[in-house]
Amino acid sequence: MSSDFEAYEQDFGTLTAEITNKIGRIPKLAGEEKTQLVLNVDKQLEEVRELLEQMDLEIREIPIQSRGMYNSRLKSYKQEMEKLEKDFKRSRIAYSDEVRNELLGDDGSSSESQRAHLLDNTERLERSSRRLEAGYQIAVETEQVGQEILSNLHSDREKIQRSRDRLRETDANLGKSSRILTGMLRSPHPEASRSHPLTKLHSSLS
Repeated sequence: MSSDFEAYEQDFGTLTAEITNKIGRIPKLAGEEKTQLVLNVDKQLEEVRELLEQMDLEIREIPIQSRGMYNSRLKSYKQEMEKLEKDFKRSRIAYSDEVRNELLGDDGSSSESQRAHLLDNTERLERSSRRLEAGYQIAVETEQVGQEILSNLHSDREKIQRSRDRLRETDANLGKSSRILTGMLRSPHPEASRSHPLTKLHSSLS
């Protein structure tokens, strides 16, 4: 079974070397020649996928104690395959851009300026978003300060109201005391009243 696996490895090495060479040539070609090369690489990549599937099946037939080494080799081949597919995809994107430019003429040649314009608009949107976020933060902070001011004003108003209440109470007590003194001063003994200490107190208050 291991001999079959090694045979698949040799085929894999040959195919991937050819594919790598062709992928490097794609951007340098044009027209029908480039189209045929892209199709050829796509077909060979499918053959490589089939080889990897055959390798996986062969490993399942190998005794468990010997599979580790083969699994490691298969993993590296799959990673190499992924790299080839990415390289091929990039070459096809470049090829598609070129075909579009050929079809669209001057409009196709403006693709780079369109990308630059798109990036510029994206940056402007990001700057606007940052300004909006900063404005929102300022609004939140302003609202918090306003709430604190209102709370302080409410507390000050309560203090003023309590002071007014105390003043009214004091005025009421003074009025009551004044009425008591007045009543005492109106007693039937004028001479005694004038000499009474309260009379002197009232005179001094007057």
